[in-house]
Amino acid sequence: MSIKIEENIMDRARVWLDGNYDKETKKKVQELMENDEEEFINSFYKNLEFGTGGMRGIMGVGTNKMNKYTVGSSTQGLANYLKKMFTEEKEIKVAIAFDSRNNSEYFAKISAEVLSANGIKVYIFDALRPTPELSFAIRYLKCQSGIMITASHNPKEYNGYKVYWDDGGQLVNPHDTNVIQEVNNIRSIDNVNFNGDQSKIEYIGENIDNIYIEEIKKLSLSPESIKNNSFLKIVYTPIHGTGVTLVPRCLKEYGFNNVTVLEEQSNPDGNFPTVVSPNPEERAALDLALIKAREIDADLVLATDPDADRVGMAVKDNNDEFILLNGNQAVSLLIYYLIKKWKEKSMIKGQEYIIKTIVTTELVRDIARKNDIDYYDVFTGFKYIAEVLKKFEGIKTFIGGGEESYGYLVSDFVRDKDAVISCAMFAEIAAWAKDQNKTLYDVLIDIYHEHAFYKEKLLSVVRKGKSGAEEIKKMMDDYRNDPFKEINNSEVILIKDYLLQKETDRLSGLKKPLDFPKSNVLQFFLKDGSKISVRPSGTEPKIKFYFSVYSELPDKTQFEKVSNQLDNKIDNIINYMGLQ
Repeated sequence: MSIKIEENIMDRARVWLDGNYDKETKKKVQELMENDEEEFINSFYKNLEFGTGGMRGIMGVGTNKMNKYTVGSSTQGLANYLKKMFTEEKEIKVAIAFDSRNNSEYFAKISAEVLSANGIKVYIFDALRPTPELSFAIRYLKCQSGIMITASHNPKEYNGYKVYWDDGGQLVNPHDTNVIQEVNNIRSIDNVNFNGDQSKIEYIGENIDNIYIEEIKKLSLSPESIKNNSFLKIVYTPIHGTGVTLVPRCLKEYGFNNVTVLEEQSNPDGNFPTVVSPNPEERAALDLALIKAREIDADLVLATDPDADRVGMAVKDNNDEFILLNGNQAVSLLIYYLIKKWKEKSMIKGQEYIIKTIVTTELVRDIARKNDIDYYDVFTGFKYIAEVLKKFEGIKTFIGGGEESYGYLVSDFVRDKDAVISCAMFAEIAAWAKDQNKTLYDVLIDIYHEHAFYKEKLLSVVRKGKSGAEEIKKMMDDYRNDPFKEINNSEVILIKDYLLQKETDRLSGLKKPLDFPKSNVLQFFLKDGSKISVRPSGTEPKIKFYFSVYSELPDKTQFEKVSNQLDNKIDNIINYMGLQ
């Protein structure tokens, strides 16, 4: 560590020791300075970045931690921007929600104090609520913005702060960069007004819950199947998160009367005591739910993350064993079912569409194409799906969409991924399948048989430190400047470079612009239909590779054989690219 960096760290710490900070904070800073040099450095070596999606960090004192003052500064910056943008509004309004994480309610109330001190009307939930309900509340209450206090599925030490715009979607360009600038303009804690105006703060809760759930109930497409299978055995776990507030109720009001809420994980608890990570993408997070499912011979297992915007799912395979469905399989089931039922009910009028992200399975595209439904690809991140929803509002009809990272949405009255809606819909699909003496696993094989058998895999290559960052940069430069001509003996026929915003047809040599914002993402499309997507992580020292392969499945009895062949194909691609 250089002397200059040491001086910068000390300068930041002295501001906290000498400035207008509370005594308890000053005491903790002093203790770190005297007793824990490493933690002291981690707390003050930089400012916690407010990025395009808000901020996320470990909780504690210091400029690089989530605390009253970093949250307050971010909220003041947001308030300043809102007052510049909505000068014609009689009253600017912001909705606030929070999840089960430690300090989430505290940070939510700090945000409410700062906004109200700036003359902004605040609607704050009276207790923890799912992220998608916040998105709904923003739209229903005609707010100009919203704040969700959550760190999603990060470890317990973390918390976060997500900002939404008046459409109910997370901030996108230009508002994201403009809010960042306003936050960066807060140079002193003295620029933050913490003196809240209680007359500007209104608590909301059950009234919004009721309206939100009534909207979700309107989405049901197979009420008779639910009635026929009302005692479908469902095990649900909120993994100590906010889902417990609405998912069980929503399932019951949908008509499911045999839902077992996993007791060991039903209590909202920011320490997440029964899991290493509260992430429904990881099998370990569902271990207890699977034990209960086997015990009661359940039909379906559902698990939501701490802020209940993503859902994991387990179903029985042909051997009566529970398997986890990944995000690509789940979104394929969802889109297949929605389009099938919309067609049966003559709801297709010619202006319908679905949305997926560029790293999500192409099976979703194939299903849409076969049914003459428009589809749109967007970057990873649900805010880009919300951006398309806003673009086509009043023009086209959104059926549904999602992303491979376990986030899905049906209809557009919410503008973020919604695990409450998703749990209800997946339970309905299971009931519909059972009416046909099938499981969700059977339906998935039907989809592969009807369209094509797609398999996907995500591989993250970790490269830590400065040298690791340089290695990741070199990998991307090499892929970009000297791209593969073939991969695993299949010719590369198309390259999409989202940083250079161009698409290159390797067969014809033709190049055309990509209608996407700039992003450091590369995609290689092979002659055999395989797709490889590569992008560095924006938040972690890793580079991510998304592999997608497919094969026809003319005979459903060959499912296991073809599945193994596709797994081998992905392994061969990984080996060819030197990633093992």
